[in-house]
Amino acid sequence: MSRIIGLSSALVLSLSLSAAAFAQNGCNDCGVVQSMRYVEQKGQGSGVGMVAGGVLGGVLGHQIGSGRGNTVATIAGAGVGAYAGNEVEKNAKKKAYWAVTLRMDNGTTRNFTYSSKPAVQEGERVKLVDGGRRLALLAN
Repeated sequence: MSRIIGLSSALVLSLSLSAAAFAQNGCNDCGVVQSMRYVEQKGQGSGVGMVAGGVLGGVLGHQIGSGRGNTVATIAGAGVGAYAGNEVEKNAKKKAYWAVTLRMDNGTTRNFTYSSKPAVQEGERVKLVDGGRRLALLAN
């Protein structure tokens, strides 16, 4: 009799552990939004902006003064123009995106980037759609 009780207890325990594992791993594409942040990444200058700015700054600096003053103004204008041209190029090439971190049901952490803000908030349960290109809100 005690053997039957022991076996039935083991069976009940095994079924409850299997049910818990199924509930936890029932959705491979589901998880909770751990963090969301907006990122602005400055672009890289290729040198084109620097050269164009330097030439333009040198031409404008050359218009100032005469003699040694003219030479100094030309060099200073080229330097300032090169710096300004490089910064303008970097700003024109900047990248902005939303970085989202998900804690998946299986315990792993996955990171995604989106060009526009996803319609979810931190702490909400979501499902990955189209391989992570979209997030679908799930009922908690």
